[in-house]
Amino acid sequence: MITRIITGIIGIALAALVIQTGGMLFAGFALVLALLAWFEYVRAFSERGMGLTFATGLAGITLLWYAGRFGNAELMMAASTLILLVILLETVLRHSATSIMDAVTSIAGVFYFGFPFAYMVMLRDMQPGVTIFTSLGAFEFGAALIWIMFIGTWASDTFAYFTGSAIGRHKLCPSISPNKTVEGFLGSVVGTTASVAGLGIFFSLPVKELALLGLAISILATLGDLVESVAKRYTGIKDSGNIIPGHGGVWDRFDSVLFTAPLVYYFVKFVGLAM
Repeated sequence: MITRIITGIIGIALAALVIQTGGMLFAGFALVLALLAWFEYVRAFSERGMGLTFATGLAGITLLWYAGRFGNAELMMAASTLILLVILLETVLRHSATSIMDAVTSIAGVFYFGFPFAYMVMLRDMQPGVTIFTSLGAFEFGAALIWIMFIGTWASDTFAYFTGSAIGRHKLCPSISPNKTVEGFLGSVVGTTASVAGLGIFFSLPVKELALLGLAISILATLGDLVESVAKRYTGIKDSGNIIPGHGGVWDRFDSVLFTAPLVYYFVKFVGLAM
C-alpha cells in the first residue's frame, strides 16, 4: 500500500508537470504510453499463443499519433486505412507467422491504443492561446480539458471503489469483474457527475453541460475497465505489466481513459464547450 501511495503521488506530480507544459512534452509522453500499452497488449495475447504484428503495430500507433499531433483528420483516416491493409497483408506475406486472427487482434489493438492517445494530444492542443483564469492560476483551455478528463476518470474509479466497498451487495458483471457492484457503479455515477460539475464551476465552464459530461464519463470509464477485464480473462493474466510499482501496467492504469479521452474530445467539439 505504501508503494502504491508513493507511486501515486509521484505520478500525479509528473502528470501535473506534463499536462501544464503541454506541447511536445505532453505529446511525447502520450506516444510513449501508447507504445508501452501496445507492448503489454501483445505480450498478453502471446499467452494464448498468438503472434501479433508487433513492429507494424508500433509503426501504426506512431502514425496515428503523428496525425493527432497535427490535428489532421484526413491524415488520420489515411493512416487508419494503411494500418488496416498492411496488417492484413501480413497474413499473406508472412502467412506462416501471422494468422488472420493474429491480424484482426492486432488491428483492434492498434486502434484501441492509437486513437485514444491521439485524441488526448488533440484535446490538449484544442483552442491554443485561450486561457482560463482560476483561483489556482491560469490554465490553457486544452490543459483544463485534460484535467477534466483525468479527474473525471479518477473520480469514477474512486467513487465506485469506496461505495462498492462500503455498501456493495449486488454484482454488476460477476462473470467479467466479480468485484464490481451495482451500488459501486451508482456511486460512481453520482460522484463523477458532481465532481465534473464542480470542475465546471472551477474553470468557469457551463455547469449543466459539465454535469452531463460527468455522467457520460462515469459510464464510459466503467465500460473501459470492463473491456480490459474481458481481455485479461481471455489471456489469463492478472495485470498487464508491472512498470508502475503498486499499480500494474500502463494498460491497467489507462483502461478507462482509453474510452473517456475520445468521449471528452467529441463532447467538447459537438456540445459547444470550445471557447
